[in-house]
Amino acid sequence: MTGKNARHVERPPTHPGVILREEVLPSLELSIAAAANALGVSRQMLHRVLAERAAISPEMAVRVGKLCGNGPRFWLAMQQAHDLWHAERDLRDVVAAIPTMRAA
Repeated sequence: MTGKNARHVERPPTHPGVILREEVLPSLELSIAAAANALGVSRQMLHRVLAERAAISPEMAVRVGKLCGNGPRFWLAMQQAHDLWHAERDLRDVVAAIPTMRAA
């Protein structure tokens, strides 16, 4: 890909926990404990997401989307892009050996 709008394909998509940690919680002036309480989840669970050790589940996306006012689809799409990028790289050799079938 070329051009100023093309995303460098070797850079992974941002984990949604980074956005929560770096942008959302500071702008809402929420501590991890206060955000976890508002979301109805444990502080440990939220911390795992913020530390990029846990994915945004559909349930967490619903909660975070409500808290932020932008709905769950944004958060799930961000997580899906992150996960897919990593899966494609992790399985690159395996996928290369799989034939592509075409219906007659």
